[in-house]
Amino acid sequence: MRTGLLARKLGMTRLFRSDGTHVPVTVLHLDAVQVVGTRTAERDGYTAVQLGWGNAKPQRVGKANRGHFAKAKVEPKAKLAEFRVAADALLEPGASLTAAHFVVGQRVDVTGTSKGKGFSGVMKRWNFGGLEASHGVSISHRSHGSTGNRQDPGRTFKNKKMAGHLGDERVSVLNLEVAAVDAEKGLLMLRGAVPGARGAFVCVRDAVKRSRPAEAPFPAGLAV
Repeated sequence: MRTGLLARKLGMTRLFRSDGTHVPVTVLHLDAVQVVGTRTAERDGYTAVQLGWGNAKPQRVGKANRGHFAKAKVEPKAKLAEFRVAADALLEPGASLTAAHFVVGQRVDVTGTSKGKGFSGVMKRWNFGGLEASHGVSISHRSHGSTGNRQDPGRTFKNKKMAGHLGDERVSVLNLEVAAVDAEKGLLMLRGAVPGARGAFVCVRDAVKRSRPAEAPFPAGLAV
């Protein structure tokens, strides 16, 4: 198991194939992705790699984090993420990763924070059908109707599907196909949509339900 990548979502576009068909893709940007720290089984009880994305102004980084970055001999980072790895896939602090970490055609899993949609009704949140348009229904056509029971148990059960907060939660999308890789520009294009709004950060890993291609670099796609 090797490390994933920390990327920023730029938006969606499409790629044209040689036969004229087009593929919708999400464009992810990698900016100065470096190893900031490591976790070892002897010291921490597990093995992992901490990655940093982009460069931040030193005055906007806390004193403790400035010392953390200085120890790794890297510029202060704008975003951090940790990836569990196998013992033989640990990387040295300061190592730089590129989009060539993944290869075209490979399947990956993407994790991010979905768009927040605020307080939403049951038709939008849970895909309820709503009440009838006539036959005595007045005003409450989009309501969820009764949520209770009879005198026994005389209450509404927990986890009942009702109106409430929608979105702004951690979401993972599995088995997305890598449509294109541009290591020079730091771009990774995945077929389909990924969680989050434009500018949101996502974690991209090797798919857990698919085998890693033999041509994918191990332990990582490091910058030369």
